[in-house]
Amino acid sequence: MPDTLHTLLRSTRPPFLLLTLVCIFLGYAAAVQSGAHIDYLQLWLVIIGGTAAHISVNTLNEYLDFRSGLDARTIRTPFSGGSGALVANPQAANAVLYVALVALGMLVGIGLYLCYRHGLQLLPLGLIGIVIILTYTPWLNRQPLLCLVAPGIAFGPLMVVGTYVVLTGVYAGLPMYLSLVPFFLVNNLLLLNQIPDIAADRSVGRRHAAIAFGMQTALRIYGLFAVAACMTIIAGIASGALAALAWISLLPMLAAGLAFSGATKYAAAADKLTPYLALNVLSALLTPALLGLAVLLGRF
Repeated sequence: MPDTLHTLLRSTRPPFLLLTLVCIFLGYAAAVQSGAHIDYLQLWLVIIGGTAAHISVNTLNEYLDFRSGLDARTIRTPFSGGSGALVANPQAANAVLYVALVALGMLVGIGLYLCYRHGLQLLPLGLIGIVIILTYTPWLNRQPLLCLVAPGIAFGPLMVVGTYVVLTGVYAGLPMYLSLVPFFLVNNLLLLNQIPDIAADRSVGRRHAAIAFGMQTALRIYGLFAVAACMTIIAGIASGALAALAWISLLPMLAAGLAFSGATKYAAAADKLTPYLALNVLSALLTPALLGLAVLLGRF
């Protein structure tokens, strides 16, 4: 039993769940900036639902990658190749699948309650999120363009805008604009993390951007998305949509620049690439977190 619990915990990929909290925080900051009265019970439901969604997609990915044999072929790093939990404890496979389905059920239950409270305007966001969860591993990973943008859609528009709508009851331009930053950076997060897995992924039929378009094109896309994230922040400040304090959110983008440089040099060497994968994670977490802080402090 302790081994199974440890396997379940590893399969949820706990360090990566922080990304959900960061994106929800960005939506919360936009809601506070709008002057809306914040119902913190609703906010907690969003946090629980968002975390359940992330756990569901992580554990479903772990289960399906184990069943396909992919987990046994990857060269694991702290940021790619899966957790390896089921390779070490295959008997827990059904338990991991059960966690994925329970987490998905929690998301659906919370989503239906929020739709009851706020109307069907939330339904499209919820349905898109469920489709991404269920199709990411078995289908989206074989569609290069959809695989490229699906993570950013989930953590950008769905989480940031969804949080804002729950807390304010309306759609608005600011959260949609802010959601572009995690959209670009989370796409980059997955894009770079897929590079060490190219050979293993190709062997089971995956066809993400690095496989379909080649390494150099994938890295150019990474650079383009990183620049787009920076330009989104700069344009927001220049237009007055964002407070001048938002400049602080550009600081972690230096880590993205270093990650791009390192990936260009060491894409074929997983051991040398790992520190740059860490920098990529740092930029994807700290940039929207500091942007949310700037939006929140700009309210006062």
